[in-house]
Amino acid sequence: TAAGERAEAAFGRIDVLVGNAGYGYLAAIEEGEDEEIRKLFDTNVFGLADVTRAVLPGMRARRRGHVVTVSSLGGLAAFGATGYYHATKFAVEGLSESLAAEVAPLGIKVTIVEPAAFRTGWSGPSMRHSAIRIDDYAETAGARREATTATYGHQPGDPVRAAEAIIAAVGAAEPPLRLLLGQAAYTIATARLETLKSTFDTWRETTLGADFPGKETP
Repeated sequence: TAAGERAEAAFGRIDVLVGNAGYGYLAAIEEGEDEEIRKLFDTNVFGLADVTRAVLPGMRARRRGHVVTVSSLGGLAAFGATGYYHATKFAVEGLSESLAAEVAPLGIKVTIVEPAAFRTGWSGPSMRHSAIRIDDYAETAGARREATTATYGHQPGDPVRAAEAIIAAVGAAEPPLRLLLGQAAYTIATARLETLKSTFDTWRETTLGADFPGKETP
């Protein structure tokens, strides 16, 4: 809130907000530490929500603005060892999609950015690790802990090109609600869509049978 007030005072208005605060936490779900989990949500979810709420009054008054929330490929698909991180990013996805529906009539745009692995400190210096290690998860969460930290410094995503892509999206006549960044993001997200549709179709009859009798079948 204070940063938003300083920006308003210095520049007169905030046209674009990029909510980028966030970090990762490696732990199997059972290995999660209460204090670390809450700190993660405080930054990745509540911090983003706080900053967004701080800039919305000015954007509403001007009937224009663009809120960019940095989610992750991990807001669309989840893997072992990063479950709590995924939970924060799934929350960001829902929060942002609701926001988009609420502010569209007010002239405010929303874009959710979903990067894959980019060459930042996410898998290195900024990554938090649970001190708890349970042997039964060594081949799942444990293996992915090691694989994730091994990517540091070798991630394929270029932060400069990512920033350029975000600027291009914000400047578009019809900005996207969601913007995937990186080849891996596109490949994994589209495979996720296909898996979801396959599962939904396989269980279609069971799904439709949960309504009261007499409902029309779509």
